[in-house]
Amino acid sequence: MKLFSCDHCGNTVYFENAVCERCGHVLGYAPEHNALVSLEPDNGAWTSPALGTNYVFCANQAHGACNWLVPAAPGGDVYCAACRHNETIPAIADPLNLGRWQTIERAKKRLFYSLIRLGLPLHTRSEDPGHGLAFRFLADDQAAPERVMTGHDNGIITIALAEADDAEREYRRTRMGEPYRTLLGHFRHEIGHHFWDLLVAGGPHLARFRELFGDERADYGQALEAHYANGAPAGWYHSHISAYATSHPWEDFAETFAHYLHITDTVEMAAAFGVRARPRTEDNSLAMPPVTFDPYMAPDMEAIVENWIPLSSLINNLNRAVGQPDAYPFILTPPVVEKLGFVNNLVHQAHALQHLSNLERSGA
Repeated sequence: MKLFSCDHCGNTVYFENAVCERCGHVLGYAPEHNALVSLEPDNGAWTSPALGTNYVFCANQAHGACNWLVPAAPGGDVYCAACRHNETIPAIADPLNLGRWQTIERAKKRLFYSLIRLGLPLHTRSEDPGHGLAFRFLADDQAAPERVMTGHDNGIITIALAEADDAEREYRRTRMGEPYRTLLGHFRHEIGHHFWDLLVAGGPHLARFRELFGDERADYGQALEAHYANGAPAGWYHSHISAYATSHPWEDFAETFAHYLHITDTVEMAAAFGVRARPRTEDNSLAMPPVTFDPYMAPDMEAIVENWIPLSSLINNLNRAVGQPDAYPFILTPPVVEKLGFVNNLVHQAHALQHLSNLERSGA
């Protein structure tokens, strides 16, 4: 994530901000420009003086769930590039549901920031009925015997509304023995399953995937049953990013994809703040020079990891200093870094193909 500045007064503003606290201008995020822009009212719409473009807000702005913009056009889209993927939202007449959905949307927008920055294909179900991306945000039915399960099924990602409740999510984390559980983590994991379907399954990268992650043709249901019954094998951390990643190659890929997004986005934020570290212990392994490249565009995963390892140590120890658990309680071993490199290469090749496709459609 980058830092933004108000183009009217120069004040630092943040991704979720809807108003500049210094000058009072309304702000909106224009995803096609990766810009959080100040706006002037214009006959029922808004004008961005910085971009010279007329916009309307996404329809979900009326519910306090979105600050993204849509180009103003007669008969144009009413939902933004992220919200147009929503297939089901909860009954927001219930204030509890509304508050949880707003929390979910904030996490989802951070996911889409990354996906758009990476140039990944983001077709809706109407554009691609077979593999288009859609979200279902579902509340538990108290009359139903089973609770909503977060998961992915052929492009449809379901997020249990209860995961937006901090206490419930922490309860589930401890019950599952997980070191980490966040809404953004759920989004990043489930989208990993989606992009395995789009970028790996049946394609030229499948053989290399099997070399690194294993054979996905192993029975998925049986693999999960065995994992929940027996746990991860001894020494799992030498080759996997998490214990859950050992359950099946699909889960290993999804976990790795999620961590790729965690790492890339956090390194970008460190770069935006100009973070650097020179530990007084003179431990060079923890020294961090300022990041001078765009991690979203970096073709070499090793360069990203070289910045991430000291950065993760820094943020973990800052967390400990204020009595919080580690922000990143994971270890990047060489096999894990190799898997992260596979994801990085996969994403950049997909970006190049998407760019070529866009040029062909535009007739350029």
